[in-house]
Amino acid sequence: MNAFNRLYNAVWSRPFLLPCTELLTLAARFGIGATFWLSGRTKVDHGLHVSDSAIQLFTDEFKLPLIDPGLAAHLATYAEHLFPLLLFAGLFTRSAALALLVMTAVIEIFVYPDAWPTHLTWAVPLMLLMREGGGRWSLDRLLKLR
Repeated sequence: MNAFNRLYNAVWSRPFLLPCTELLTLAARFGIGATFWLSGRTKVDHGLHVSDSAIQLFTDEFKLPLIDPGLAAHLATYAEHLFPLLLFAGLFTRSAALALLVMTAVIEIFVYPDAWPTHLTWAVPLMLLMREGGGRWSLDRLLKLR
């Protein structure tokens, strides 16, 4: 067992084998950003006009408590466009990630509670971005925003 431990530790102690934080934050920004952006694009007819089918979806299927379905459809659609754009640019990364994490929690709690494995895969990169920020290749870094 000692020989195995030494070999294992020798292989994984090489920093070049592990992705750097900058690459992880960049991949997280674009990966989760694309997930929400594409979802937002399904809710619009053209430009940023929220489609009737999106409003119907919030009326019939999503049924969020305490909020009008039309308003919820508009807010979700605009959020799914704005916050991914901020992530792509790496601008206000932590705030954008927090907003999308809250949106993920709302979806998990009120809409699809059995889809927790999917929502967990969304939450992890969002939490990484909240912890690390946008990384070296971001407007946050360029503008010296923490």
